[in-house]
Amino acid sequence: MVLFSKTSRLTCEAMGAQNLILICQYGGKFVPEKDGSLSYNGGEAHAVDINLETRFDDLKLEISDTCSIDFEFITMKYFLPSNNRTLITLANDRDLRRMMHFHDTSATADVFVVEKEIVTQPKPKTPVNRESRATNNVVGTTTITPSATQIVGTASDVNNGVVADSPIAPTGNAVIDLAAASPSTSGAVALDPRTRRGKDGGVAGFTSVADFIADGVAKKTGRTASWKFGAKGFTIVSIADDAEKQVPAGTKWNNPDTVSSGDDDHGEHFPSESSDHDNQSNHTDYVTDDFVEGRHKLIDSWKNGITGVGQEFKNVHDFRDILRKYAISNRFVYRYKKNDTDRVSARCKVDGCSWRIHASWVQAKVSFRIKKFENFHTCDDSSPAHHPQATKNWLATLVKEMLQESPHYKPKEIVTAICQDFGIELNYSQAWRGMEIAREQLQGSYKDAYNQFPWYCEKVMETNPGSFANLTTKDDQNFHRLFISFHATIHGFENGCRPLIFLDAMYVKSKYLETMLVATAVDANDDAFPIAFAMVDVEDFDNWHWFLEQLKSIIPASRSITFVSDKAKGLSEKVLKVFENARHGYCIHRLVEKCKKCSKGPFHGAGKGSLPINFMAAAQALRLEGFRKYTEDIKTVSQEAYDWIMSSEPQFWANSQFEGEQFNHISVSVVHLFRDWISEVRELPIVHKFDAIRIKMMELINTRRMDSSKCISKLTPSKEEKLKEESTKAKRLKVLFSSDSIFEVHDDFINVVDMDKQECSCRKWKVTGLPCSHAIAVFNSTSRNQYDFCSKYFTGEMLQLTYSESINPLPEIEKPASSEMSDKVQVNPPCTRSRNRTSEPGRPKRQRRNFNQDAVKRPLHCTMCKGEGHNKASCKATE
Repeated sequence: MVLFSKTSRLTCEAMGAQNLILICQYGGKFVPEKDGSLSYNGGEAHAVDINLETRFDDLKLEISDTCSIDFEFITMKYFLPSNNRTLITLANDRDLRRMMHFHDTSATADVFVVEKEIVTQPKPKTPVNRESRATNNVVGTTTITPSATQIVGTASDVNNGVVADSPIAPTGNAVIDLAAASPSTSGAVALDPRTRRGKDGGVAGFTSVADFIADGVAKKTGRTASWKFGAKGFTIVSIADDAEKQVPAGTKWNNPDTVSSGDDDHGEHFPSESSDHDNQSNHTDYVTDDFVEGRHKLIDSWKNGITGVGQEFKNVHDFRDILRKYAISNRFVYRYKKNDTDRVSARCKVDGCSWRIHASWVQAKVSFRIKKFENFHTCDDSSPAHHPQATKNWLATLVKEMLQESPHYKPKEIVTAICQDFGIELNYSQAWRGMEIAREQLQGSYKDAYNQFPWYCEKVMETNPGSFANLTTKDDQNFHRLFISFHATIHGFENGCRPLIFLDAMYVKSKYLETMLVATAVDANDDAFPIAFAMVDVEDFDNWHWFLEQLKSIIPASRSITFVSDKAKGLSEKVLKVFENARHGYCIHRLVEKCKKCSKGPFHGAGKGSLPINFMAAAQALRLEGFRKYTEDIKTVSQEAYDWIMSSEPQFWANSQFEGEQFNHISVSVVHLFRDWISEVRELPIVHKFDAIRIKMMELINTRRMDSSKCISKLTPSKEEKLKEESTKAKRLKVLFSSDSIFEVHDDFINVVDMDKQECSCRKWKVTGLPCSHAIAVFNSTSRNQYDFCSKYFTGEMLQLTYSESINPLPEIEKPASSEMSDKVQVNPPCTRSRNRTSEPGRPKRQRRNFNQDAVKRPLHCTMCKGEGHNKASCKATE
């Protein structure tokens, strides 16, 4: 059922040849100094030589194999010269070039590789005294597992005519020794609540879970919380430019080699304890000093909530609430002797203890006042592990306070915090349900959010004319799918982007297990440009076909588009069925990761570490000779890997064979744009997720529009830099005239340039869209302007056109009034289901186990009479 469907001053300087030795450090930790600077202690170090031609992804691949870290979970940081206070993130090719520019006068630079995970687990079995407040005895084990890799790179033999034409091809007869100890951390950190607080209320060691997390920030990969929840919903808070970011890719839900189990189809979807570390194990928030101070103030306010005789409260409910928090924070249990609307009397639960309190209503003051208060305990100070006053409403109130400051708290962290601060033992399900109640109070009901979709679509169309939205439900009014594309992104792709679209899918962490399908383009500066996104109830071929149909309705039919997706999803047939004149390619980064997992050995020659490098070099080779050379190098290392690569259809990913728009030079971060966004708002209700993405897109377009307006060069900054690099190489080339349009250019080889076809025999001009050094040498000899022969998609004008339109804000996103929703179509959440990965594209069906029907079942045995054929419950011997 279709419910809703409408359309409505940057300068670049070419740097000369520059080599830089990177000292890659990993396995250690950052230690703050007294002057505010940071020092890095421990771990191992490895030297890597880079230059201006080194690509960021190639550097990540080398570090991935050296450190035994998944390619997609590597984070690299460095310090600016003379600044050891602020860590700068390396995230793409531009960041790498900036770092080289900052260190142009240095021979070496330190780069810190971050990939750690801390598992916290409380020890709840030991009772905690209320006078002995919780400090922390941290017990942990760390195991360092060494691993060694050696990569041998040999330049092409000039005599045999093979050209090392890949941008990441190993050059020279150099042997790069990557032998290094790779830290592999195992074990757990246990937090012991058996600690004591001094008279001043301070705690030796950590005073709360906030302190513990703050201390562990440098010890595990983190994420800056960019959403803050308040009484009026959620707002965006600023994030420092150097804040550490993680790409949530490669999680087990998205890993084609991993099968996730789910809950019963008809039951409540309840995450397991291990799910805390599935998709967000690398996303623990940075905890600010303000947050730590706020946690301390909250607990202290509860501990001092009861001051003495004469203290007044608004009513009896206010008094009971403050008394409950007072008892929990001071770690004792009371019981009521009298409890009604006019008077409340309570005593310590321990018989014989002198602590007691009495308060009653004072009509003259219109308040509830404490009349008697004996604030002294004569009991044995035993603190209960399960506090009867710690109700679910109290827990939800506490969790709500925590989520307002750090919205990405996990249930295990809640359990640890409660145990540390109050000595109360919670199980995982109690913490999870407390978080659910708190989030519903902060954000609204996740279930009711689906019913806001018709209203939301109308608001999008009303405020952004020319946009497209399509909402459908099933016959039972359950949510099926929703597609949204804004006019600004449609206009930007149509007028400023090359005909190249990356398709991807990511699971949304919720009880309904929705999946987000996204389409991302690339702008003139090789940065990701979002086109459209959709939420579907399940990822299958039917929903992918529907998503492609929606894309077709917003993309001009005259353009021949190249689509790129994960080979494992099997979308080639669907893409070519919907877009008849399109091309389809496979994401090379996913193939490289898949090859690494499928290659089991034995390995020879340069070893397993050389496989991803040679694989990427084969994919980026411009000519077939280069492709064959690198695949033969792979064959000498592993016949298994070679067979896998050759069977993966190279015509869909190799530059030397692919006939569509080239894409292998584009960074992996392009396809992860939406992943970064959705990972920050996983806990939001579904309609708020959509609006959060709209806000991210709105800010992205606005920021890049301002940046592009400052571009004064003919080409975009990244393309201008590459063209100048080719111009520098062209100065040493010799040009011979064959005719007015055919030229022979000599360097290490003889290359032929055809001006009429705008081609060079090296194929770099055709593949990259920018003239190669051979063509530029011809331009210089014939007084031609090199900018006239660059692809139009790389100009500053096209970049400005891409971001010329804006996404307009919505006037409101809060849940509409009932009267406003009365005439809308009802939309219910999708059915709760288990994560059945066999329904996904490219997944083989699971084989049902064949049981032998004639197999003899083991007979029952009775533990009472030791007989067979019955059990203890039906044993007659007991009668």
